[in-house]
Order: sequence, then structure tokens, then C-alpha cells
Amino acid sequence: MTTQTDVHATLTELADLLERIPAEADGPTPCDDFPIPALRRHVVGWLTAFTDGFSRPDGACSDADAVAVAGDGSAQVRGLRDRLDAALTAGAGERPLSIGGSAMPGDLALAMILWEYQVHGWDLARAAGLPWNPDVDALAATLAFAPGMLSPDNQGEGMTFAAPVPVPEDAPPLDRLVGLSGRRPDWAA
Repeated sequence: MTTQTDVHATLTELADLLERIPAEADGPTPCDDFPIPALRRHVVGWLTAFTDGFSRPDGACSDADAVAVAGDGSAQVRGLRDRLDAALTAGAGERPLSIGGSAMPGDLALAMILWEYQVHGWDLARAAGLPWNPDVDALAATLAFAPGMLSPDNQGEGMTFAAPVPVPEDAPPLDRLVGLSGRRPDWAA
């Protein structure tokens, strides 16, 4: 499978998950400072920004904070997934994506997007008490990628990423990924 295929599958599962979480749902999530409504806005807003970036010739992402969520957000995620697929099929993943004026290679950005939605999907599912089962091979790819994106400069108290949570090496891949991403795999609402 390719990263594009993995992203498509993860976004499909995310849309299905959002459809099962009532639009008015509120409560904490494992992602500190992001209760369910804020995390829903975050995932829809950033998916819009990423999709816009891959859809534009200059690769510039739009403003994620300017996006409003319609209903539960599931229809938006499906539409964005399809736009992203079309852009990537047309070759957009071969050029840089520009986020806030900083450009990164398209394939790196796509791997980052996969990681983002595997973990935030887990955050939302865990908060709602629903299952989240991303593809094991896609999780393995993210587990190989994510450590290269994390450093003491961006992971820990007050940083972009929470400090890693120790998880046994033989734990399931999803548990290892959420632990690496600063979440306790046993988190419960």
C-alpha cells in the first residue's frame, strides 16, 4: 500500500467515526487542551488546509483556523478526502507543501498527515468510547516515520507534542504510536 492509500483509508475511517459522534458531543479527549468540539474543528480545519495546499499550484495551505465544521464534520472529511486523492493522483505529492511559509517535501507532508489522523482519530474514538482500528501496516509505516519528526525541542511540556508515554516494545502498534505521540494508551473519559 502507498501512503496515499493509507491516508484515504484513515480518512474514510475518520469520517465514519465522526458520523457516530453526535455533533453536540462535548467532553475531554486524550489530546490535552482539545475537548471533543475543539478537536473536531482541529481535524477538519487542518485537513482543509492540507487539501487546499495540495490542490494549489503553489502548494500553500489555507488557514486551518478559518474553517467551520458543518454538523458532525463527516461530510466535510469525505469531500476533502476525495479532493486530496484527486490532487495527489494528479502529482501534487511530488511538489512541496507550504505550511505557514515553511515548505516541506510533499511525501513528508503526506506521511505527517497520516500520523496526524491516525492519532487524532484515536483521540476522538477514545473520548467517545468507540473503536478505532487503522491498518496495521499503515501504523507500522507511521511508527517508522514519526520518531524522526520528534525531538526534545518539540516534545514535552509546553511544546507542540506532549512528552512520550512509555509503552512496552511488544505492545500493539496503535498503543506504541499513541504513546510515542504523548498519550496514555489506557486513557478513558
